[in-house]
Amino acid sequence: MRRFTAPRPPQEERCELCGQQLAGERHRHLADTDRRTLACACGPCAQLMDRGGGPGGRFRAVPARFLSDADHRVDDRVWESLRIPVSVAYLFRNSALDRTVALYPSPAGATESELEEPAWTCVLDATRLATLLEPDVEALLLRRHEGRPECYLVPIDLCYELVGRMRLHWQGFDGGAEARADLDALFAHVREQAREAPGSRP
Repeated sequence: MRRFTAPRPPQEERCELCGQQLAGERHRHLADTDRRTLACACGPCAQLMDRGGGPGGRFRAVPARFLSDADHRVDDRVWESLRIPVSVAYLFRNSALDRTVALYPSPAGATESELEEPAWTCVLDATRLATLLEPDVEALLLRRHEGRPECYLVPIDLCYELVGRMRLHWQGFDGGAEARADLDALFAHVREQAREAPGSRP
């Protein structure tokens, strides 16, 4: 009975391409464009995807860049056009669907909000970061917080992490204090990592 009731040891993480054990180390991720999911990858496999994208382009390595735009004009008008009912959202180009999608965290996970073309045009006009996004692997992360809109280009796996953390800590109607504190910590990390995007607004 002891064998059946004892807690199971944590499952070993392995590279989902070659099967190599990742040994708990911080590792790269690949965007699986067919399944619309992330796959864990060892260093050599991630580098291979960096160079070519794999057979048929199914896997794309998630880059590590974080960019900010001090001149962005993502204001209340732009936010309202997105029809996002919460204070944080992310947008990325989905190559399988051949369109940009907008999602936001919720207790049930990532929830998609229909993104109409005029709304995306508003975003393109408001920040140069929108034109720099790599399809499938980078996202535009937006937040309305204390009257200060925030706008960053981030790796898509950070958005998956955001959704997972919000789902784990969400309580009540508005998420609760723990979820808000976790969100503050995540955005503090993004601010520390982000560098100003190249180029200037015309």
